[in-house]
Amino acid sequence: MSTAVHAVYSPTPADGYITETSALQATTENLIKSHVPPAGESQVELHKRCHFEFLVRNLRQGFPERYTSQDASQPWLIYWTLHGFSILGAGLDDLTKKRTIDTLLALQHPDGGFAGGPGQAAHLLPTYASICAFAIVGRPGSGGGWEAIDRKKIYDFFMSLKQPDGSFLVSHHGEVDVRGIYCLLAVATLLNILTPELLSGVPDFLATCQTYEGGFGNASFPGWAFEADDPESQKDPAASFDPTAPRPPLGEAHGGYTFCATASWVILQSYIDLYYARPGEMPSASLPRRPQINTRGLLRWCVQMQGLPIELGGFRGRTNKLVDGCYSWWTGGCVVLVETLLGVTTHHEPPTEENAGEEDGHKAWDDVDDSLFNRRALQEYILCAGQHPAGGLRDKPPKPADAYHTLYCAAGLSAAQHRVIPSEPRRKAVISAWDADQARAHDNTGFVTTSDVDREKLDALRRETCAHVLSWSEEEGTALYVGGAANRVNATHPLLNLTVTHSDSMMAYFYGQTLPARIPARSRT
Repeated sequence: MSTAVHAVYSPTPADGYITETSALQATTENLIKSHVPPAGESQVELHKRCHFEFLVRNLRQGFPERYTSQDASQPWLIYWTLHGFSILGAGLDDLTKKRTIDTLLALQHPDGGFAGGPGQAAHLLPTYASICAFAIVGRPGSGGGWEAIDRKKIYDFFMSLKQPDGSFLVSHHGEVDVRGIYCLLAVATLLNILTPELLSGVPDFLATCQTYEGGFGNASFPGWAFEADDPESQKDPAASFDPTAPRPPLGEAHGGYTFCATASWVILQSYIDLYYARPGEMPSASLPRRPQINTRGLLRWCVQMQGLPIELGGFRGRTNKLVDGCYSWWTGGCVVLVETLLGVTTHHEPPTEENAGEEDGHKAWDDVDDSLFNRRALQEYILCAGQHPAGGLRDKPPKPADAYHTLYCAAGLSAAQHRVIPSEPRRKAVISAWDADQARAHDNTGFVTTSDVDREKLDALRRETCAHVLSWSEEEGTALYVGGAANRVNATHPLLNLTVTHSDSMMAYFYGQTLPARIPARSRT
């Protein structure tokens, strides 16, 4: 399998007017192009051993001095390192797991959630990183860490951050940010603490954060939605909230915000189906109008962020910015989520007598890649420009490697190699084996329903959300390995950025379910 297309690389047009920005773009293009192996040279290699040693150095020797700025991101450093091992296919010894569990539990805040460092305030982002790290190193039983996670306090912490418009502060006295909403929803999904009071208004708020470009900004402006937004006003902000008021998004569309908002929207689909009016149905007090996003605009923005051939198909995070390896995940990994919303990724049912003829017709398309971004080009960028010679992965040459880019370049490489998409047969298998009593018994939120109807809807919310998240499977026959199978990395869950094994195990425990065995998902073509 070839490493790169050795074609004539055309630079980005500068319209005959050189600016500081266009000069930097041209310099970057030349640097990236210089990392393409000469034509006829052997296949480009993923230097797994070098990257493994880079992660081991960080884990065993500690991080270099320049990481002191990350003192409030200690769970992130742990998660980036551990999940980097998972993607590269390296296991962890029991001592490392125990030390990690002890460290994470020391960061659990007494009032709920996890802090970024000892003695610091709880925050949604390190709470997500901590729970993901627990998914990797933890297990049920004594000393496994999972039983020591205080889910009731996490839920209360989440509720204490909830705002009248459905958004959440990232911490007490902090700001509203869609990254925090994603972290909260991912944790609530993994730990079985989803409730209608937690999710109330969240879809409506997320929809206001989409920009005219199609991607998402970090939040939306609340000024017109709250009559009492003036800090000198004596009115209660919650009482004055007008959900019909315009909410301009704050900031331009950005890869990180767009991934978090889109993943949140996908997670929320079961809640939207249950608690909002369906398309064509008249809204009511109990079933309000269904919020909408511009899914086609979102797709257009995501795919337009992939760079030109001279940029080797790397992704950028904003319009007219430089490509950056981390957006291999944040933007490239977001494409499959949008494909899901558009219905592009639906698996076919197993062959039967009724659909046998249809299956035969699909065979003619077996070699077609249905992905809506260039998977081969993205792999070429990471393999040629994203690898640091001393180990670890990076933004782009000549920058150094770091823990953050090592994970998100590896995750982007995984997203380009594997098509992990929702499997309807898998979803049905999870629902068929579902034990509603166990799921209800494992709910540790303290949330109480007021009627049988509400209880049934909450049961359905747990079941449908859990089954959807657990349904994501690698589509058989669609793997693509630039440089050959030796460059293969493990698949990671598009919604959670964990391996499917880790997310399955944690969710089975916290929902009290015995999951059916996974069967490789058949290609839909």
